[in-house]
Amino acid sequence: MSTYTYPKYPYRISAEQEAGRLLLHPVVVIGAGPVGLTAALDFASRGIPTVVLDDNDTVSIGSRAVCYAKRPLEIWDRLGCGERMVAKGVSWRVGKVFFEEDLRYQFDLLPEPDHKMPAMINLQQYYLEEFMVEECARQPLVDLRWKHKLLSLRQDGDFATLVVETPDGIFNMEAQWVVACDGANSDTRKMVGAEFTGQFFHDRFLIADVVMKADFPTERWFWFDPPFHRNQSVLLHRQADDVWRIDFQLGWDADPTEEKKPENIIPRVQAMLGPDTQFELEWASVYQFACRRIDRFRHGRVVFAGDSAHQVSPFGARGANSGVQDIDNLSWKLKLVLDGLAPEALIDTYHEERALAADDNIANSTRSTDFITPKSPMSRRFRNAVLELAEEYPFARPLVNSGRLSMPTPYLHSSLNSADDAPFAGCMMPGANCADAPVVVDGRECWFLGLLGAGFTVVTFGAAPVADVVWDGIRAPVIRVGSDVTDAKGRLAERYDGAPGTTYLIRPDQHVAARWRTFDAQKIKSAIRRAVAA
Repeated sequence: MSTYTYPKYPYRISAEQEAGRLLLHPVVVIGAGPVGLTAALDFASRGIPTVVLDDNDTVSIGSRAVCYAKRPLEIWDRLGCGERMVAKGVSWRVGKVFFEEDLRYQFDLLPEPDHKMPAMINLQQYYLEEFMVEECARQPLVDLRWKHKLLSLRQDGDFATLVVETPDGIFNMEAQWVVACDGANSDTRKMVGAEFTGQFFHDRFLIADVVMKADFPTERWFWFDPPFHRNQSVLLHRQADDVWRIDFQLGWDADPTEEKKPENIIPRVQAMLGPDTQFELEWASVYQFACRRIDRFRHGRVVFAGDSAHQVSPFGARGANSGVQDIDNLSWKLKLVLDGLAPEALIDTYHEERALAADDNIANSTRSTDFITPKSPMSRRFRNAVLELAEEYPFARPLVNSGRLSMPTPYLHSSLNSADDAPFAGCMMPGANCADAPVVVDGRECWFLGLLGAGFTVVTFGAAPVADVVWDGIRAPVIRVGSDVTDAKGRLAERYDGAPGTTYLIRPDQHVAARWRTFDAQKIKSAIRRAVAA
């Protein structure tokens, strides 16, 4: 590759091998991809010593996942690397859909102002992983072990025994909890006998990363049946370093080996860009995708996250983005259970909430795939009619589906929520992730999400009789909007329907647990108890 040099991370002998003794770890993460690295950083941020095992010694080969949405960026910002990702990535918010040669529809992912993180960035996965590896190196609670391959796993009551292979031989280690982030072909999933069911799609797509200087705007462009690739679809994205991602639909009978050859890729790109456009082919891959998920996200002491738990088509950028939100949901629950402040039943709510999100993503991804790759002549006629109508008629535009972009799934019916006892306006209902807003603290401009700590937080619009609310060892500090925090632009009150007295209990993953129209310490304590499944 001309734009990136792959790092080679050093292998080091493990403490178990060096000392020749068995060690018990609180958490062992399998896989150092985007989800596994997020797990390491999130667990460490909550004070959990974490070992990460990966059988490779570098970052992912090729750009792979490139689109990262606002909510995962907010999570990575909390973990210390979000700003660096945004600075390197290409931020965008506008998408355009073309049918044949004409623009038929466009959308804006972030139509309102005053959010710290952009709606979406495009960044090659290898940069994303490199930034997180560097952040892991700064965290003393993260033990990132390269060239460590999990061979087998056995569960014994309240711990698991892992057999691991390294260049220095095979050794055993123990873990109170194992978090499997080892991808769609997860060996860990096979070791516990978990079911992974769903739908496979026959269509294949070619990814071509090309380096070129182009004057295309920084937008997502999607073509249905363009003149340069008839009866198929094409997607164009700009990435960092003047690398452009092009996805070509190939059809059911494409030969992946042949399609990846440069002599077959270059004519496709030239037909799209024009014969005089100068470009360099950097990386290519052919993929076939599926929409499926695991039967249970928890199997004893083993918890699954990311592609090891669920798999979707790439349209909508729901894969890695959803996996990062898996970890955001799991990490605080694991911390409370390890500290003895919550029952193990809290871990089971990870499946309850994230299986719901996986099913939501699979449904959206399946609908996108069916629209992009119609399975019958009637489906194609319907799709083409929608695209024709969308140019002129607003009613048809919501039906255009070139990949509904990743959005968080609210846990509206979670058993951890406390129901409203008064009417509210807006989207900040129990189970929803918190919206950001600009605020001022001690004369300094900052962002609301940055004020929410590692545990529960109470936010009240007005005065409160206590500085902290405490229930059974769990402490929730109180933030008073108007005294502790100034809502300078009024965005906080607007987004949270913050009439005087309005009070929110925020979970450690920045989701709303409960809300009231007055501050009531006893109600807050009851909501904390419910939110930890006690």
